[in-house]
Amino acid sequence: MELRSVRLEGARSDGASGLPLGLDSEQTLVLVFGPSNLLDRPGPVIDLARAFPRSRVIGCSTAGEIFGSQGGQRAGVGDDSLVVAVARFAATRLATASAPISAADQSFAAGEAIGRQLAGEGLRGVHVLSDGLLVNGSELVRGLSSVLPAGVVVTGGLAGDGDRFVRTWVLHDGAPSSGHVTAVGFYGERVAIGHGSAGGWDPFGPRRLVTRSKGNVLYELDGKPALELYKQYLGERADGLPATGLLFPLALSRDEGEGRRVVRTILAVDEATQSLTFAGDIPTGAQAQLMKAQLDRLIEGAEDAAGRARALVAGDTLAIAISCVGRRLVLRDRSDEEVEAVQEALPAGAQVVGFYSYGELSPSASGDCDLHNQTMTLTTICER
Repeated sequence: MELRSVRLEGARSDGASGLPLGLDSEQTLVLVFGPSNLLDRPGPVIDLARAFPRSRVIGCSTAGEIFGSQGGQRAGVGDDSLVVAVARFAATRLATASAPISAADQSFAAGEAIGRQLAGEGLRGVHVLSDGLLVNGSELVRGLSSVLPAGVVVTGGLAGDGDRFVRTWVLHDGAPSSGHVTAVGFYGERVAIGHGSAGGWDPFGPRRLVTRSKGNVLYELDGKPALELYKQYLGERADGLPATGLLFPLALSRDEGEGRRVVRTILAVDEATQSLTFAGDIPTGAQAQLMKAQLDRLIEGAEDAAGRARALVAGDTLAIAISCVGRRLVLRDRSDEEVEAVQEALPAGAQVVGFYSYGELSPSASGDCDLHNQTMTLTTICER
């Protein structure tokens, strides 16, 4: 596998500037991550896609672009930049798929459609990028899993829009577009796909029962309006919702112990119904508990995720880092440190690119893919 990555600072008129155009082929993957305002000035991304006419080009908007140390550039996080990775595989076939989505209740059907387009002989892995606001990530994963064969590794993330939560995009037909889910499939015996996901958040306060919810909308905790309770915890920060809600994500479990716990973060609030919309399902009857962060624990979590993902790494490796926007809001100026921790935990030959997201898709401890929030998630892709 031949691999190059580059970070283009600012909104350049020529999105193909400085890129390895000679790697264009049917077995080339081009990943691009950039700001949501490219919806208004899509020229750089359109130019980039046109510069690789034979390649599989996918990408999405971000809440910050991630770039590992490469070519004299240090590892870190940027805004209003384009981060691009170009990987030409020697013996791996690629295919892309897409599906429209205009509301969260279409998420299962979108995942199912993507899965049907990609399912085929030799499929080893699928990397998914989705509109970050119109989707229920849990249902998207269920739709994919209902179609894909057992053993196919599914990873990916939900597009971001900084801390604004107004609009996101994914690449569709060579241009940034809202309301779509896209994915790339990897086929063949030589491709190796690793994954790792870790958080670093700590629960606090009382456990509460989810007494009323529907899909990814939470109405009541312990019989009380969910938004009212969240505002009590946030205090004066409540005026900044939904963004400030990311400082206190919700841990969900099905029993009184730790059990299998997932973390959910807020996408939107509804004052009229006193409800909160999350990136994934909030099952009625689940135990819920707020979480808070210690900065060093978050950075250790990023290092742990990279350690889990490195098991299959061999030689030149594409490492896709997808971290939650909530982590960036907490880490602030220390966000670069979690990217540096990831880079240092991976062996030489791994090139890190990625973005801050509204949700991360990765296998859980059970081996099945799930939606995660507030994690650093790594996908490593190489050929053996």
